[in-house]
Amino acid sequence: MAGKLAHLGARIVFAAGVFCALALAILSRPDKRLIDFDQSFYLTIAYDLDRYGVFSNGVFDSVDSTVEVPPPGMFFAPLYPLLLVGLMQFDRHFADTVRCTIEANEKHRDLDTCEIYALPMLLIHAALAALGVLAIARTAEIVVPDRRMFYAAGLLATLGIAGEAELLSYLMTESLWFSLYCMLMLTFVLALKTARTRYFVGAGALLGAVCLTRPSFLVLAAALPAIFGVYAYWFAGERRRSFLRGIAAFAGIFLVVVAPWVIRNGLSVGKPGFSEEYGSAALVERFTYNDMTAREFALAFPACIPVIGPAVVDRLFGEEAVHRFAWYREDGFFAVGRAHRMALVASHGRLDPIIGDLLGAEMARNWWRHLLTMLPLGWCGLWVSSLWSVVMIPLFASAVVVAARGRKPLLVFHALPGFVMVALHAAVANHYSRYNLGLIGPFSVGAAWTLLRMADIMFRAVRPLGAARGVGR
Repeated sequence: MAGKLAHLGARIVFAAGVFCALALAILSRPDKRLIDFDQSFYLTIAYDLDRYGVFSNGVFDSVDSTVEVPPPGMFFAPLYPLLLVGLMQFDRHFADTVRCTIEANEKHRDLDTCEIYALPMLLIHAALAALGVLAIARTAEIVVPDRRMFYAAGLLATLGIAGEAELLSYLMTESLWFSLYCMLMLTFVLALKTARTRYFVGAGALLGAVCLTRPSFLVLAAALPAIFGVYAYWFAGERRRSFLRGIAAFAGIFLVVVAPWVIRNGLSVGKPGFSEEYGSAALVERFTYNDMTAREFALAFPACIPVIGPAVVDRLFGEEAVHRFAWYREDGFFAVGRAHRMALVASHGRLDPIIGDLLGAEMARNWWRHLLTMLPLGWCGLWVSSLWSVVMIPLFASAVVVAARGRKPLLVFHALPGFVMVALHAAVANHYSRYNLGLIGPFSVGAAWTLLRMADIMFRAVRPLGAARGVGR
């Protein structure tokens, strides 16, 4: 009993340390106006919910909601705006800051009169990120049954997500979906390992929650059952029937979780779907990357390696060699793609009705270029948390090789959903690594295992030397 209490106490202390470290990292970042970056997307919806009880399209409708009721919308998924409006109900200071900021964004007051106050939401971000780290730590000791894995992987994951503190200091969805995704991967691994129905149910519920935060995760509604099936066929043996029941339970609970949102969209917006314009907008912007030259294609691979790559490419090939990958360049892929999307919206009003024709024309002309450019975009998207990945990716790769040779599939299967998302983003979005924070989990688990194996090898090598010296004395 004393040992169990000590074990539990150590984990509680570790969890508190993770939260404090992440809170300090996030709060140490410079203050941001609440309209910086993409924050206004979610804050405007929260404002509309708070004032009118309407879940709108926020900045993507033509209504100034500070003076009139906006129409209902479904461009964005609901969970993060609901989290914001929930906090507005409990913290009047935060609510006043949001109202002032949105009114300033609509040119009804001077933005300088609005206070910058996001402390409670940033603490929630830290708590969500810490929960994600703890889920990674627990997953690690399931994938590799060794108590040391909990702390080793948890520490590496803390460093990884802390490296994204600047991103988490904006009021955007990353902290929420990172947390939910890491918990999804925990239940996913438990389902693979045990074939117990309750874990399939948990995975289905969590996938629904992740999709209600970012619609792109809908691809996992098809990918995860397929991965379950492959694992069952090759590794489950006599438990295959349990997997069939589990997959059915997974699908059923997923539909139960997302159905209210789909039904609401049908009743309020007139479209019984998951979102509108979201995928079309991303895809139109993605088409621009198909103009990549062969030189840009080749240089993207070294250039996207954080810190090291850009310095080498700039020195050998010049600063303009891959300048079109830069977000801030007016002639860059991202800026040109966004301008094209805005021009189409200005001329057609909506993208969904014309996206089929646009996609057909682009694929008829550039299908092979679209497939090829997925390679550099996917590669560039791998490098989450910048320099952290430079260390973690080789250690993870080493662990995958060892796992494959030793027929220990859980490590590989744990990583598969993250790489499915990398491929999706390379196909329909861009190379921004913020979309792939889910890789922090498998990278941390694989790297922790590699480091512990290296430590064990060194200890076994040193121990006989120590014993021999003792005998000599």
